[in-house]
Amino acid sequence: MTKLEEYYNKFNEEKRLNSRHGQVEFRVSMKYIHEYLDRAAAQNKNAAALRDIKILDIGAGTGRYSVALANEGYDVTAVELVKYNLGILKQKASSVHAIQGNAMNLKKLDDESFDVTLLFGPMYHLFGFADKSKALGEAKRVTKKGGVILVAYCMNEYSVITYGFKERHILECMQQGRFTEDFKTISDQDALYDYMRIEEIDALNRAQGLERIKIISPDGAANYIRPFLNQLSEQEFEAFVQYQMSVCERADLIGAGAHTVDILVK
Repeated sequence: MTKLEEYYNKFNEEKRLNSRHGQVEFRVSMKYIHEYLDRAAAQNKNAAALRDIKILDIGAGTGRYSVALANEGYDVTAVELVKYNLGILKQKASSVHAIQGNAMNLKKLDDESFDVTLLFGPMYHLFGFADKSKALGEAKRVTKKGGVILVAYCMNEYSVITYGFKERHILECMQQGRFTEDFKTISDQDALYDYMRIEEIDALNRAQGLERIKIISPDGAANYIRPFLNQLSEQEFEAFVQYQMSVCERADLIGAGAHTVDILVK
């Protein structure tokens, strides 16, 4: 069992996704997923029903997106590396075609098979440019020409601000050489997560010849203010979700959020 599998066997992914900060990330992301599903339907003249639009969810976890989209009537294929997560996903929705697989080698899937591809989990845990580029290249390969790929990343400044300063590991990290001089996180597989800056994401897109439609911050400040989100009334929380939906495309706010979703066209 890999360290990643051990981690997800213990980590309560469902609890995170159902938390208020997880809801913000999910709802904003779903807004954009639906936008590009509608675009795919408009482009596909043979798509008479939702089932005619094919979605791939790479690194599907326990099925937060896969299950929701399958329940709406879409044809969803989910690929997940961790057996424990895959088991939960299969229990939740038999309508999802769920298979175990590695984002860097989607050998079970044919070229140009999917209208919309989600690459939401793997980039968090792949280390180095080469592995990330392989995963992005595989997502590109299985996506139809003109199709859309949505790619999620964990962002560097969130790591520095939260783990480094908020949790007071900054001096320890600097002594151990875990940051560059300009505070770029230096991660290894023992850390489980890898953190990105926009310029590194841009370089991956160039390497794979993918064009950005837009890039968004699905959670924005939500992860920084988790205790305060939990204190909000339902009406106040709804206002925060609407706030994040209204500012998630703002370039001056994207890099500091915990996550970004890069929206690309093949």
